[in-house]
Amino acid sequence: MAGSDGFPDASSAEASRFVRVSGLVVDEVTATTLKGHADLGEDHLTAWGTVHGGVYTSIVESAGGAGAGFAVADRGQIAVGVHNGTDFLRASTGGRVEVVAEALFQGRSQQLWDVVISQSGTGKALARGQLRLQNVPRPDPAPHA
Repeated sequence: MAGSDGFPDASSAEASRFVRVSGLVVDEVTATTLKGHADLGEDHLTAWGTVHGGVYTSIVESAGGAGAGFAVADRGQIAVGVHNGTDFLRASTGGRVEVVAEALFQGRSQQLWDVVISQSGTGKALARGQLRLQNVPRPDPAPHA
């Protein structure tokens, strides 16, 4: 669903289907930080019963992108990912994870965000990624068919 400006609302309920399936829920966002969580379950696991690394990579991309996009929205821009480097630190069989994204650099044309995904309750880091983004003019909203 689109917001009043014709663009999708960044709230969890209005996130793209892909982001919703990854499990990311944004709890708080500012121009320099994003906090969220995800409840990872059987749909996020490999055949061996551990969370698929692609889930973590997607959460890094979505969390960093949402924070970076929030930072440039008032300039009529969006932020698009140009490089995602995610390291998988510990195997997990699922459950709630906490997501914290922080801006490391915010320039006129690019941003760099650090995203840490940790197991809720223990605080142990499961994955950590850096996302580089390009700030570009916001395109005209296209009507959805």
